[in-house]
Amino acid sequence: MRCAVISRAGQVLANGRLMLHETETGDLRLDLATDGGRLLEGGLIDPDGDMGAASEGLSQRFFEVWGMSDLILQVTVR
Repeated sequence: MRCAVISRAGQVLANGRLMLHETETGDLRLDLATDGGRLLEGGLIDPDGDMGAASEGLSQRFFEVWGMSDLILQVTVR
């Protein structure tokens, strides 16, 4: 899935794609690979498939990288 991370002011901070990565323990993690070559690691996906905690982890990573809250993750499915 293609996506863009957008600030409250409407500035596109990064473009990239959402990905699932398998950890060494076999858990799945929700990550964002930016077009600039950066991998932002999100949280783990619950065993039942719920991605709430995983997306919260990714949101926290966005705050660490850009120092902003209330960012928009715009996803485009093609």
